[in-house]
Amino acid sequence: MFNNILVATDGSSASEHAAKIAVGLAKSHHARITAVYVVDPYPYLGMGNTNPMGLYAYLSAAREHAAAAHSKVMALCADSDPQVPLELRLIENATAAKGILQTARDEDCDLIVAGSHGHSGFENLVIGSVVAKLVQAAHVPVLVVK
Repeated sequence: MFNNILVATDGSSASEHAAKIAVGLAKSHHARITAVYVVDPYPYLGMGNTNPMGLYAYLSAAREHAAAAHSKVMALCADSDPQVPLELRLIENATAAKGILQTARDEDCDLIVAGSHGHSGFENLVIGSVVAKLVQAAHVPVLVVK
């Protein structure tokens, strides 16, 4: 049923749990995983400090964080029997939801798996919910893992 499962990772425990679920699904469907990490530059730029060196440091730290998050998904796929094929994607210059949705389109994914941090109510309204945006705008099913 599924051929290419996109798992959104941000290095959090919620995204690690989502990756475990995605790898299990990929095994049972003989599918591959596309793991995407989105580096959103807008939080940095919104601070009012557009110093190029500061932005470079922000992006450099984000890339290191992405590599660590990707390595966790790599380990899950490698430890699976049989091993689950994996593609890694790092998206820059997009909000998390837009980067995930565009990757799902570009990579012809047929399922998006994302972890939920459990934010709700007023906090969700203020900070916005990436998962809510995915569910609303995705062209494929979205599995929300808590």
